Amino acid sequence: MSAPAAAAASAVLDFDDILVEIGEFGRFQRRNYLLICLPVLFAAANSLSYVFTAGSPTYRCYVPECDKAEDAEYGAVWVSIAVPGSWSKRGQFTPSTCERFVTNRSHFASASESGSSWPLDQCSAANFTAETERCHQFVYGSLERTIVQQWGMQCQENLWKLAFVGTMHFAGLVVGTALSGYLADRYGRKHIFLFCIVFMALTGVAQALSWDYISFLVFALLNAVGTSGVYPLAFIIGVEMVGPRMREMSSIVLNYFYAVGEALLGLSFFLPHWRQLQLALSLPPLICVAYFWLVPESVRWLLARNRREQAGVIIRRAAKVNRRDISVELMASFKQQELEAETGSEAEGGLDVQKDDKIWLAIKKVVSSHILMARYAILLFIWAVNAIVYYGLSLNATSLSGNKYLNFALVCLVEIPGYSLAWLFLRRFGRRMALSGSLLLCSITCVASGFVTLAQGDWIPCQTGIKSRHSWSCANWLVVTLFLVGKLGITSSFAVIYTFTAEMMPTVIRSGGVGVMSTFARFGAMLAPFVPLLASYYDPLPLLLFGSLSLVAGLLSLLLPETFNRKLPDTVEEAIALGK
Repeated sequence: MSAPAAAAASAVLDFDDILVEIGEFGRFQRRNYLLICLPVLFAAANSLSYVFTAGSPTYRCYVPECDKAEDAEYGAVWVSIAVPGSWSKRGQFTPSTCERFVTNRSHFASASESGSSWPLDQCSAANFTAETERCHQFVYGSLERTIVQQWGMQCQENLWKLAFVGTMHFAGLVVGTALSGYLADRYGRKHIFLFCIVFMALTGVAQALSWDYISFLVFALLNAVGTSGVYPLAFIIGVEMVGPRMREMSSIVLNYFYAVGEALLGLSFFLPHWRQLQLALSLPPLICVAYFWLVPESVRWLLARNRREQAGVIIRRAAKVNRRDISVELMASFKQQELEAETGSEAEGGLDVQKDDKIWLAIKKVVSSHILMARYAILLFIWAVNAIVYYGLSLNATSLSGNKYLNFALVCLVEIPGYSLAWLFLRRFGRRMALSGSLLLCSITCVASGFVTLAQGDWIPCQTGIKSRHSWSCANWLVVTLFLVGKLGITSSFAVIYTFTAEMMPTVIRSGGVGVMSTFARFGAMLAPFVPLLASYYDPLPLLLFGSLSLVAGLLSLLLPETFNRKLPDTVEEAIALGK
């Protein structure tokens, strides 16, 4: 094909122009978009299921001298005299998990000699000494049953085992995110998307059937590998199937599904046994096997791989479902260019070799471009900051007290206003300002929350004159409010960065590029659990660190090019030209 002819063909086959003809978000796209969003619900739930399946339930030592054998109560009024523990500033007692006070044998013996029994509702300090001892029977604060009870992992020496489940989960996310991105660029979005869904479901079922702690760890790792590919690939498929004006909608609404999927874990209150919960999250996604016949391959990926005829079939079907007409000349060009692409591929040694060459050639061009390398380095930093702050704020949400299932659901659902804020920012201010504004909002609220935390001890209760063990000071309410606003900001930033990154990547490496960024963010997330430990040196230090990182990331984002209402770059040259 001559250069003028190739240029003409490229112009004809610009998919953004085709979408204008067949509809940027018609019935065909809406149906398929809904289908790809449904597995995201279960991917989100699976990604956090270990919080409940491997969580540590509330428990204390069983005290046979005071507890009723058949109906032991965790929060009995006498617990503080029989079990050591700590009192909160609000007057709430938290008993130790694995220690109890030693029984005063002399007092018990004298009671027995006098013929009197030890009243279960009148346990007093005289019944126990100040010495403590380990216990091996426990009373639980709820019906929740996790792997702690399943395999006897109570007490301090086993906490690392529960934390290690999270480590294995993040390790699986790192491996899976990187692999799914590369494989999707090479073998197609649809096939790898379906593989990740089925793999997530099967390994989730295997996790529910685990026979010991080691098998649980292995299946948790494998489940994370599958789970990690579902959301990114659903995002890529969604972005690539719609027109320029609908891209931000496709990414933001997908995040709504993700937030609802996370919040669904709050319903584990009704499934207190960890095996039941894991099965409930893993079996339904198996229905998605039908997607092999229902969901089409990404047209952009097909065009980038010179599969013009297959792309033409999907475009004709989309035009028919959307009740749009498309020119005969345009459709005839697909077959002609497919034949020309096959001829050119055979001359170079085969189509598969050409496909691999395209990816590696694009990577070499990116590495050799100082503009793109600087741009992607900034993106890597912003992705890592997003992960550290997002997960760190969740871990630092100690001011939110009450029912843990309800709290968990609310903390997840508060992300929906954050995604809505991102949608508004994306449409009103463009990608760059939306990202910078979200990060700066998070920065301001985190720093403010840190200083309020520092001054919290000087505040008095908002409802003066009312004495309550659970009275909250005005500072508590202010900290919670600032925390929620900060969570909104970082949630908005996370939503924007996905769209922004995808729009800066050339088509041939878009999925892999987003996968690399997401993988790097997972390494940042691994640091998040350690940040709260900084509070032992200076109470507001974690929040001040989150605010500082968000500030730097917000300022660096202003150096990135604007991609709002721009054509998605198909080549590396087009990606470089975004900044011009």
